[in-house]
Amino acid sequence: MLNKAHPSALLVVLSAPSGGGKTTLCGQIIARNPNIVRAVTCTTRKPRKGERDGVDYLFLSRSDFLKRVKAGDFIEHAEVHGNLYGTLESVILDHLKAGKDVILIIDVQGAAAIRRRAAEDPVLARALVTVFVTPPTLKVLEERLAKRATDSPEVIASRLEGARQEVAEWPNYDYLIISASMSEDFGRLQAIVDAEKMRQPRVHFCSFD
Repeated sequence: MLNKAHPSALLVVLSAPSGGGKTTLCGQIIARNPNIVRAVTCTTRKPRKGERDGVDYLFLSRSDFLKRVKAGDFIEHAEVHGNLYGTLESVILDHLKAGKDVILIIDVQGAAAIRRRAAEDPVLARALVTVFVTPPTLKVLEERLAKRATDSPEVIASRLEGARQEVAEWPNYDYLIISASMSEDFGRLQAIVDAEKMRQPRVHFCSFD
């Protein structure tokens, strides 16, 4: 049950258009904060070069994914660019109950699903912090996607069109980071995490006698 989550634990939901730098940013925040862990999500897409099953994603067949959907295993799931993505509820709960702060890289559909869950669960609502990261312009995003060299021109065009719709969702997030350099983006995300950890409902302090 979500109401057994540690009262000071954070669930940081991080969204960005494809190529927006969210994976690198997530890695940096985890490397600098021993108490933050990444929630490994499931996907039906094929692994990219260098990606490892159970580390970057849990790579599932479409049939296995749909079986887990039917079983109610996911806290959220969605289809994006023809592939299925989802977050196992057990992964989130295990970390939160252990007092770990969880960072979850997720698309705007998944973030909306988690916000709906939080609206029904006060403890999840207390843990949840949502952050949207975006390059300053569509041109910058296009350059980043081309530099990554993992997608065809047709896929890049599709991702750019999707990015227009994703960026329109930023007002639904608690925070917006307009991407600059990696060091600047990291500093802004770290400031968000630090501030959220100091919010009154999450702080345990015995007043002076």
